[in-house]
Amino acid sequence: MEDQHASIAPQPARPQRTGRPVPKGRQVDPAMRAAVARLIGETPPARDELIECLHALNDAHGALFVPHLVALSEAMRLSYAEVFEVASFYAHFRILDEAPSPQLPVVRVCDGVACMIAGAGALQRRLAARLDGLARVEAAPCIGACDHAPALAAGFRRVADPDADDLLSGAVPVMAEAAADAELAAYRRDGGMRLLGSWKAGAGDVEAIFAALDEAGLRGLGGAGFPTGRKWRLVSAQPGPRLMAINADEGEPGTFKDRWFMETAPLRVLEGALIGARSVGCEAIYVYVRDEYPEARARMAGAIGAVLRAGLADGVRIVLRRGAGAYVCGEESAMLESLEGRRGQPRHKPPFPAERGLFDRPTLINNVETLWWIPEILERGGAWFAGQGRRGARGLRAFSLSGRVRSPGVKIAPAGITARELIAEFGGGMAPGHRFAAYLPGGASGGILPASMADLPLEFGKLEPHGCFVGSGAVVVLSDQDDLKAIARNLLAFFAHESCGKCTPCRVGTDKAQHLIAPAGWDRPLLEELARAMADASICGLGQAAMNPVLSLFRHFPEATR
Repeated sequence: MEDQHASIAPQPARPQRTGRPVPKGRQVDPAMRAAVARLIGETPPARDELIECLHALNDAHGALFVPHLVALSEAMRLSYAEVFEVASFYAHFRILDEAPSPQLPVVRVCDGVACMIAGAGALQRRLAARLDGLARVEAAPCIGACDHAPALAAGFRRVADPDADDLLSGAVPVMAEAAADAELAAYRRDGGMRLLGSWKAGAGDVEAIFAALDEAGLRGLGGAGFPTGRKWRLVSAQPGPRLMAINADEGEPGTFKDRWFMETAPLRVLEGALIGARSVGCEAIYVYVRDEYPEARARMAGAIGAVLRAGLADGVRIVLRRGAGAYVCGEESAMLESLEGRRGQPRHKPPFPAERGLFDRPTLINNVETLWWIPEILERGGAWFAGQGRRGARGLRAFSLSGRVRSPGVKIAPAGITARELIAEFGGGMAPGHRFAAYLPGGASGGILPASMADLPLEFGKLEPHGCFVGSGAVVVLSDQDDLKAIARNLLAFFAHESCGKCTPCRVGTDKAQHLIAPAGWDRPLLEELARAMADASICGLGQAAMNPVLSLFRHFPEATR
């Protein structure tokens, strides 16, 4: 038999492989390595501090430059891909390829619904012309200053006067230790931190605290409304170690109450948090404050420092963390992802955070306002708080009131109050020249109701039969001069911009909805079908509630959609 391999010519010897002259991947510039070390220190930061390190670079240079990100990935012993995917997720980080160079300051004009109807578009155009070549003037999603609409910020520092000569000047505020310590001393003289002091003396009664919260009927005031006493019991029943997270990332257009609480009473918020941590047995408290609130963050940092120096935390660690421009991080599990230094994308549930939350530990999550009420409830009793409501509702709550009213702002009012009463009793009535026509009872996602339904209680469970909800209490008042279609388009644009992209129904659905509501006439069957798909299949409340403005117009204002 003929050798079938005889005709195959001999192959030349393969050349010897040589090592690469440099390692595979992007190389670290020694100058960039030194620059990063100066900002974050020589010791490698923990993985969950990645976003804080990105903020340090962004603050120092006005942007994130790729050479810096390469050096940061080396310093933190992470892959460049890990660093880049986190940095590119958050809206407040701008990634540039070039070596570090001076960047123009940024002026942000809010285009949230309250600011839109107050003339934000015209303000942005005027500032762009005035500051041409001096600053980048950009539209920004709601910056939490709806009571000063149209609102703007130099960087993220809120500016009251758009015509001020020093519009572009001014550093991020910092609270001096002496001032913070003096404020704490005054707070304690007025009776603050009394329960924490008695706890240190061994007189804390956890069951009495839980019972007082149950009697008060206090609920989570970030939007979900889960009973606070029940939540604290659920977390305390989980095996330790346990953690606590304060959700101060209110990004819902129309909402600004948590900013007000942190700026005016940070010590009271911390007192409530420490009571919660001690009651549930949490070894650490993580405070997550949205990046648009530098003033609130400075106040909270000052209060935390004073409390720790005074020994009032009694071994409980308090960690202040800064968001980076992602509305979805207001969703509790997305906030936990961000606290761990990752992209802020919601987690699938179960397990719920009370079982496996931050760093996979049982986690107590509370809203700022919820914690603000704790000291007063324990001081005056649960029955006192429960008796403050109207129409069978229990307690008091803070409403963020904005739009076409004489006196916008944070209003502490009885739970169960109606929108008509809130406008008349707390908002000074309608703004001159405007007739009450409609209102958003719960911010961007809470739907839109006509003025004829303004006698419904602003309370959990009362607006749901009408396709709306009260949420975090962001009430935006609209008048006969406002275009409801334009309002809905503004809100849908917000949701499309803020979708994290993790789930297809939300990512594709919000984008598709924008195109479907762009024409004058709306295809109601198609939009309702899209809304059902998004509500049924989206992972979190962003996609589930994004179509509420459109559905509200179909239900309550059908003539506006034709």
